Amino acid sequence: MDVELSARSRQILEAIVEDYIATAEPVGSSAVARRHALTLSPATVRNVMANLEEMGLLTSPHTSAGRVPTDKAYRFYVDSLVGLRQVTREEKRHIIQRCRQSGAGLPEILKETSRALSSLSNYMGIVVAPSFTSDIFRHIEFIRIGSHKVLAILVSTNGLVQNRLIETGDDIPENDLLAMSNYLNELMQGLTISQARERILAEMQSEKVQYDSMMSQALRISEQAVTVGGDEIFVEGQARILDQPEFSDAGRMKEIFRAFEQKGQMLRLLNRCMNADGVQIYIGSETPVSQSAGVSLITSRFTTGNNTIGLLGVIGPTRMGYSSVIPIVDYTARLVSRLLSEI
Repeated sequence: MDVELSARSRQILEAIVEDYIATAEPVGSSAVARRHALTLSPATVRNVMANLEEMGLLTSPHTSAGRVPTDKAYRFYVDSLVGLRQVTREEKRHIIQRCRQSGAGLPEILKETSRALSSLSNYMGIVVAPSFTSDIFRHIEFIRIGSHKVLAILVSTNGLVQNRLIETGDDIPENDLLAMSNYLNELMQGLTISQARERILAEMQSEKVQYDSMMSQALRISEQAVTVGGDEIFVEGQARILDQPEFSDAGRMKEIFRAFEQKGQMLRLLNRCMNADGVQIYIGSETPVSQSAGVSLITSRFTTGNNTIGLLGVIGPTRMGYSSVIPIVDYTARLVSRLLSEI
């Protein structure tokens, strides 16, 4: 951020941001001078605050003489002022207990991860599963549901499961369904889900398949089963963010709900965060959630044993405790990567 502040201005801005994070109340000059033991008079603090307001770092609510940090102030704070604390032993133990459950597959680990992030931050935990189409194919199975319906169950090596109910047109006996699944399991072994779909489409054009009705039918059904669906997203703790005092206004609450309900849009925008390494911080209007909802997003990528990439993070108010949430997100991403390399 292209902002230059004197040591005094930095000290006062840091005090205001941290006071507002702690209280959610506009911060006055007297409170800054008193709470932070500054060797400055309230009048001097007041003058500095006026300068910070002119620079767009503070704003003054109509009903209060105090000041509130802007998104620009939070960005400067995060980039230049915040002191990150260490993740405590108790927090590490909590994350490990949540995520490392005996026999847990990928979906269970990711669900518990979102719960751990929400519980420790007291905000909303969010986890985007690695793309299903980049995962390795393990198994496909067909279950006869009715005379013209088949349930196709597609399983990846990471334990993700995709179910599709398919209209077959013909009544297919269970023995034929078993033969079809055996044929397809051999055909797609070792491929990613995306590659498996390409293999199916290529096989459907082969002359041999066109003369074998069972193979042709198996490929038609599997082509519908191996569709490119959206990534799975695990969200926990929506109510926690709405408990924050800045969201007590009904209009703000409705806006937050609308943003969270647009799961597909949120997922597409969160996927953009996967292009960057390390912890990423999006404040206020920078976030993919809503430009005016007053929330911040802290994310980090994680990897599986097959080197596919997922995303985890915390959504909270712009007035979130960055000094504690940033290290929690970073530690959790590294832990989840390590756990997923073992399954």
